[in-house]
Amino acid sequence: MGILNLTPDSFSDGGHYLEVNAAVKRALQMLNEGAAIIDIGGESTRPGAQSLSENDEIERVVPVIRALREVSDAPISIDTSKAAVMKAAVAAGANLINDVRALQENQALETAANLKVPVCLMHMQGAPRSMQHDPQYHDVVKDVKNFLQQRVASCVDAGISREQIIIDPGFGFGKTLAHNLSLLKHLSEFTEIGLPVLVGISRKSMLGQITGAEVDQRVAAGLATTVLAYQAGARFFRVHDVKATLDALKVTEAVDRAK
Repeated sequence: MGILNLTPDSFSDGGHYLEVNAAVKRALQMLNEGAAIIDIGGESTRPGAQSLSENDEIERVVPVIRALREVSDAPISIDTSKAAVMKAAVAAGANLINDVRALQENQALETAANLKVPVCLMHMQGAPRSMQHDPQYHDVVKDVKNFLQQRVASCVDAGISREQIIIDPGFGFGKTLAHNLSLLKHLSEFTEIGLPVLVGISRKSMLGQITGAEVDQRVAAGLATTVLAYQAGARFFRVHDVKATLDALKVTEAVDRAK
């Protein structure tokens, strides 16, 4: 899943793809590098990020989705928590809803069920503006797993098929480095839920905390986490560095297949 942020303030590539042509060019580049899905987001969810209105978010994402859909039939994911944005994005050609708030916002669950597209449910403690202010858990693995299981149950009750649900433990979203490492070490417990697991660690601060590397120098660290996550059963990877990640996965898969 190639990341396409249409934001001025995302932690890694904020401001790079605000113009439609530049955004589409970047999406096509990631597809050429092997991305299976383009994940488009109009509102930053980095720690401390400010909220955005529904209309502003729609104005950012819909023109890019339409323009990309004109030149490619590749799956498009809309990274949003707002029901109105979900509707507008799917109408414009998006195929999947990727929600960091796990469809908990007003009308989000009902809207996703009515749109009948796959959904990705992510765990986040708190909100982006404050989520890194001393996050606390009784047991981070059990707490996050229980939350995701509850959200899956709510989705099924609302009419969303289990076959259309992906889960994401939400690395970096209301978690300390110790929490993130524990989630990665025990990621196989999430695959036991029986649903596809998405991992999004690409370039995140946890990698900088471990290596001391700046944002654009965290590719190698991200590849290490991708391989570890794959070995634990994750099969969706939300990344900035598509080709490098795909190469790492090809090697990992080849070793798995070896006799």
